[in-house]
Amino acid sequence: MIDREFFRQDALTLAPALLGKLLVRRLHDGSEIRLRITETEAYCGVDDTACHAHKGKTGRSEILWHDGGTIYVYICYGMHNLLNIVSGLEGDPQAVLIRCCEGYEGPGKLTKALCVDRSFNGGDILACDGLRLEDDGAQVNITLDKRVGIAYADEADREALWRFKLT
Repeated sequence: MIDREFFRQDALTLAPALLGKLLVRRLHDGSEIRLRITETEAYCGVDDTACHAHKGKTGRSEILWHDGGTIYVYICYGMHNLLNIVSGLEGDPQAVLIRCCEGYEGPGKLTKALCVDRSFNGGDILACDGLRLEDDGAQVNITLDKRVGIAYADEADREALWRFKLT
């Protein structure tokens, strides 16, 4: 069941738990886009040099200190909106990047296809009218890999197998 406690798991537990779930975007005309999550990445707080929380609370990263289930959308490379879901308890800054869904390889392509922009930032995935998660009970097999696009992080964080993919 997807409830608040589901999102209060730490990022390393939530990231693989999100695989196979359905990301549902309700558009302004009432139609819905339903995509199965196929890849996620965990970002694990202030000690993770790849996590935005590593440099402390900023205008961009303060959302990470919110309760699990908070939507975190930020701009990457000045042009791509990236969708994350805050994980863990309020005050413990962690998040999971929704990296790919079936048919959309890459987090920027995904948010573009879903029309997800910064207007979702700070929303609650459990109460958001336009974006939600559903669990249809799909069984998944998962592989681990290194996270992508974090050359700035310390070597141990670059090497961590914190990317989760459906096989």
